[in-house]
Amino acid sequence: MAESFTLLLLSWTLLCGLLLREVSRHGVRVDNASKRPNFIIILADDIGWGDLGANRPGLTTNSTPYLDLLAQQGIRLTDFHSPASTCSPSRAAILTGRHGLRNGVTRNFAVGSVAGLPLSEVTVAELLSEAGYHTAMIGKWHLGHNGPYSPTKRGFDYYLGVPYSNDMGCTDLPGYDLPRCPPCDVGPQVPRTKRSVSRGCYTKVGLPLFENGSIVEQPLDLWTLTQRYRSTALRIIHNARERGQPYLLYVALAHMHVPLAPPLRPADDRGVYAASLREMDSLVGAIKSASDEADRGNTLVWFTGDNGPWEQKCQYAGSVGPYKGKWQTSLGGGSAKRTTWEGGHRVPTVAYWPGRIPANTTSSALLSGMDIFPTLLSLAGLKPPPDRRFDGIDATNVLLHGGQTGHEFLLHPNSGAAGRFGDLQTVRAGNHKAFYITGASVACGGGAGRQELHDPPLIFDLGRDEAEETPLETGTPEYLEVLGRVARGREALLWDIATDQSVSAADYTIDESAAPCCDPRHTACRCDVPG
Repeated sequence: MAESFTLLLLSWTLLCGLLLREVSRHGVRVDNASKRPNFIIILADDIGWGDLGANRPGLTTNSTPYLDLLAQQGIRLTDFHSPASTCSPSRAAILTGRHGLRNGVTRNFAVGSVAGLPLSEVTVAELLSEAGYHTAMIGKWHLGHNGPYSPTKRGFDYYLGVPYSNDMGCTDLPGYDLPRCPPCDVGPQVPRTKRSVSRGCYTKVGLPLFENGSIVEQPLDLWTLTQRYRSTALRIIHNARERGQPYLLYVALAHMHVPLAPPLRPADDRGVYAASLREMDSLVGAIKSASDEADRGNTLVWFTGDNGPWEQKCQYAGSVGPYKGKWQTSLGGGSAKRTTWEGGHRVPTVAYWPGRIPANTTSSALLSGMDIFPTLLSLAGLKPPPDRRFDGIDATNVLLHGGQTGHEFLLHPNSGAAGRFGDLQTVRAGNHKAFYITGASVACGGGAGRQELHDPPLIFDLGRDEAEETPLETGTPEYLEVLGRVARGREALLWDIATDQSVSAADYTIDESAAPCCDPRHTACRCDVPG
């Protein structure tokens, strides 16, 4: 009897152990996943550091009250930089944590691009999805729109948005741009990628709106796009709460890229940009409110920009604040988007996480959009793939614990103003910044400076000269000390990239048939022809 009882007890103990093991393998993993933080990454387009009211408290007018509230209740990152100063390279680096010289994306993809972000690259969305996150994206992708290059093939469970910039296609009611672009053609169909080069306007292919892998509207309505993005974002947040599943929501806004389409049309052109900025700010506020209601203490909201203002667009471009690149502008041309001057890549950035990020804090740590990748993985309890090298750093200590240490060196890639695309010829080291090459973008009014190589490099002290007006005198002890550090840091990174076996190469082939087209039988690829 005793032996039978003992055997029964042992059997029961073994069965319980097996059951507990199964719960540990499945149930606990799900429970841990449910406690993982949610991530909302909001990426503005062509936004200036000076567009954020919290960055310029002395202004009499403020178009970003919701973003300012985000900063007041979270942290403002004052020395945060986009990984490049143009669209595709910046977005690729954010999603992969790698410079364009590693991930292969060094310039923009086109309407007729057959490919996109190399398939050998791994996005943060893929890694979070594999770990049990629901991943969704809203807005501008610009990393390939055909087949395996589309968002839903690169880690996102859901996608609603425009496959590239909102000026890369015509609409029936064009927004504000300079020069003004005409509406879509209504005449006979012609080659779809043809555009008026002199005006820079697409008239032959309608701007498409994708949902997952299908075009749902072409040409889309710019004037209702923000509301569509807003309702979709709120639905995603609400549904994630109902499922009890952690999520990544990546919102890549059309704001502040031209054409601008604010809901209330200002009396004159001078008010268009401010009205569009207020519309963007309101959208950010709605997303914040929804995330607070759904899972307030467990959601990180991180707002930043893909590059600085497009100065060529004059009154439709944002403000670089004090980062004017005066050395360059005194010679002609602009010093924002497409350049490596501060106005091209220093972007307004705030992060908010109630109970985790101390409220009303500021950090001047030198950070980059490439840091988003490793930081999200760290906060989710994940490690980056061991088969590749990364350029981003984990910024958790800065966000959560008041750390002020960022990158020792941060290199900025050429993005069209000078030099070969992607080359790393501008270096930050502390407050110092060295230029081995300089060049200007097109300024308002059309002026453009010329490319100049610098050997030895120009070096500025941003702590004393944030406008980058007067370089240090060569031969001084300060210059020589900085030059040595900068040269060593740059050489180390370039050697690391040169010996990296995981470097990818993007295919920039263009084919007319690769342009998104809902119905090639109709003018502008129109999905629904009235009448």
